[in-house]
Amino acid sequence: MMRKMANVILLLLATALCYGLQVSKPHYAELIGPIPAYGKLGDAVVGRGFEARAAKVAFSRNLKVDRYGQTKVFTTGGIWAVVTVEFAASAQSTTVAVASWRGPTGLAYDQTERLSFADGLLPVAIDPGLPKKARLIFEVRPDEVSNATLLISEKLMSALDSQAEISLGPVAAGADGLPAETVDTLDLTQPI
Repeated sequence: MMRKMANVILLLLATALCYGLQVSKPHYAELIGPIPAYGKLGDAVVGRGFEARAAKVAFSRNLKVDRYGQTKVFTTGGIWAVVTVEFAASAQSTTVAVASWRGPTGLAYDQTERLSFADGLLPVAIDPGLPKKARLIFEVRPDEVSNATLLISEKLMSALDSQAEISLGPVAAGADGLPAETVDTLDLTQPI
C-alpha cells in the first residue's frame, strides 16, 4: 500500500513538473521570430542587413498624390500617418520590403496598399554607401497614434532575422481627438 501511494505521489509530481515546463517554455513563434533592434525616432537602428533612421512623422486627414499625371486626393476613415525613413545597407545590397505600425494597444497596421503606385514607398532596394529615403504610409485610428512603434524588416517572414523596432514616442492630441499637429492635406507630390 505504501509503495502504491509513493507511485501515485511520484506520478502527480511528474505531471505537475511536465505541466509547469509546458506553460513556462517560449512559444515556437517566439523562438524563430524576428530579432528586434530597438531605437527611437531620430536614432539609427542597425539590423543585420540594413540600417533605418525614422526622421519624422506627419499626420494628415487627406493625402494629395500624383497618379498617372492626374492629381488625386485620398481620404481615410482614420488618419494618415506618414513616416519619412532613411535606409542604408550594412554590408551588401538588400531590399527593405515590410513595415507595420503597432499602436499602444498592440494593434498592428500594415503599410497601406492604396498608394502602391506612388514613388518612394516600400519595397526599397538599397546598396552599401548609397542611402535612400522612403515614405511609410499607414491608415490608423487616431487613438493608435501616441506611443506607437514602427516595425521594419527586409521580408514578410523575418524568422531569425533582424527587425527594426522604432519607438515613435508620445503624440499630443487635440480637442477633436486627432494628433495636435494634424494637417488637412499632405502633399506627397513633393520630393522626400
